[in-house]
Amino acid sequence: MRVIGLAGWSGSGKTTLLTRAIPRLTARGLRVSTLKHAHHTFDIDRPGKDSFAHRAAGATEVLVGAASRWALVHELRGEAEPGLDALLRRLSPVDLVVIEGYKRAPHPKLEVFRAAVGKPLLHPDDPHIVAVASDTALPRATVPVIALDDVERIVDAMLEHAVPIDPCPPPPAGEEKGGGGNR
Repeated sequence: MRVIGLAGWSGSGKTTLLTRAIPRLTARGLRVSTLKHAHHTFDIDRPGKDSFAHRAAGATEVLVGAASRWALVHELRGEAEPGLDALLRRLSPVDLVVIEGYKRAPHPKLEVFRAAVGKPLLHPDDPHIVAVASDTALPRATVPVIALDDVERIVDAMLEHAVPIDPCPPPPAGEEKGGGGNR
């Protein structure tokens, strides 16, 4: 399995870009999974459902299976948030894992940048950014800049810079928990 990330500030268009890139990656014959960091509490279940009641009653894990999909929900119940490396190892084998978020983690990433968001570039302060997908020219960039709407070139860059999961360097001391998320 190889890994590449999309990083950027909230509102920059990471999810939109990813939903446009995934069909192009799968059209090239790749099996793709995604790993998304949420910097807030989230729920994929809702009150009134049996699986929600199981978790509310104290179950650590609830696995729901159906003909079309299955989902495993693991409650941390006070345990530390697992690091990116631990989460990657829980995924089933695929050709490519695209990480959305975890912008401070040390894996190769394409930065998604929109000038209208009003936030500074993560590049060049992050040495793991290998290219920037931007809606504006960035003459001072020291990595390739790709037009945000040129999804084919972005996919090419993702595949060029994806690395096997094992060689991802460990995070600096104290950064294992969550990896910085979308903050």
